[in-house]
Amino acid sequence: MVALTPISRTPVSFYVPVVAAAGAFAGLLVGTAQGSSLLGIILGAALMAAVAYVLTQIIREEKAGIWGLTALLAVAGFFMGGIAAALIGAAFGWFFGWFSFWLYEGRYRAKVAPYLTPRQVLWHFTFRVICGAILVFLITPILVVMPLSFNAEDFFTFTPEMLRFDPAGYSMKHYEDFFTNSDWQGALKNSIRIAPAATLLSVGFGTLAAIGLSQPHVPFRRAIMAILISPMIVPLIISAAGMYFFYSRIGLQGTYAGVVLAHAALGIPFVIITVTATLVGFDNSLTRAAANMGANPVTTFFRVQMPLILPGVISGGLFAFITSFDEVVVVLFVGSAGQKTLPWQMFTGLREQISPTILAVATILVIVSIALLTVVELLRRRSERLRGMSPA
Repeated sequence: MVALTPISRTPVSFYVPVVAAAGAFAGLLVGTAQGSSLLGIILGAALMAAVAYVLTQIIREEKAGIWGLTALLAVAGFFMGGIAAALIGAAFGWFFGWFSFWLYEGRYRAKVAPYLTPRQVLWHFTFRVICGAILVFLITPILVVMPLSFNAEDFFTFTPEMLRFDPAGYSMKHYEDFFTNSDWQGALKNSIRIAPAATLLSVGFGTLAAIGLSQPHVPFRRAIMAILISPMIVPLIISAAGMYFFYSRIGLQGTYAGVVLAHAALGIPFVIITVTATLVGFDNSLTRAAANMGANPVTTFFRVQMPLILPGVISGGLFAFITSFDEVVVVLFVGSAGQKTLPWQMFTGLREQISPTILAVATILVIVSIALLTVVELLRRRSERLRGMSPA
């Protein structure tokens, strides 16, 4: 008979402190919400360390331990803050139950190279935790805004009815105000008038600049590239002030054309960067072959070059559109009341009226941005397939 190799268990001295560290982080979040972050850190670390030890050394049954801890923390959360806190407690319970057994049974080494040292394994997961924490802190403010946009009251905070998931605490009135209020609709129309025009100019000039700067014989192309993408680097307030003084001298300050040109200048760097990245894998022999067949430069561009770089052009155009549609600093300097855009109206609502309709508008803009970025990602993958950089 062949002896079966026993499952290697992780020492208590390793996984219990790791679970305690995760519990301290969770306690920081809960304690900050309750007004005592230090107490939350201490209690979170102590409780999760005890939970990890009890689950793995006393209960030992993974499913029973995970679901038992989930139910326990859900009940505790319900008594502390209602249904919303119960859901958060259940999520914490499931995670810490799974996390304890994941460490205890050594499953964390299943997807890493077996030759890695403990320090390398630690860095492998630490790096992912850091990236995840950054993502959470970046995404959380956006996720908070969305449910608040359905608040039945004119507040920027969660009401007790919302926390209890009472239907009376939710309403679509802020969205209704956005679609019926003349000020918001006027600002939306201005944004729709300005952003597409600025995008067309950005795509046209940015694409031509990228194609020209991709040629090795162009003198000082690195310096020219640095100048063209400088609007991405220079602080926006400096660019806005410079545009204001320049436009006021030539008569464009406070005009529709001035706002469009200013937004186009902000969008051109995005087009240049995306098109330049697409041109890296472009085969220049195709243009030479087209010239040998008698095609003029314009025909060669539209029939040979443009179809291959089109994903990069569209991606740059989408970034330019988002930049123009969401921009507020430059339009405050170079625009007038007649060019009040949606972000400008939002800024006014925060400064003067404290209008909760801003939350509804912010939610709509987030959804639009996510949709456009999804299109950008699909185009990026299509471009890689066309260049043979990824499987179909």
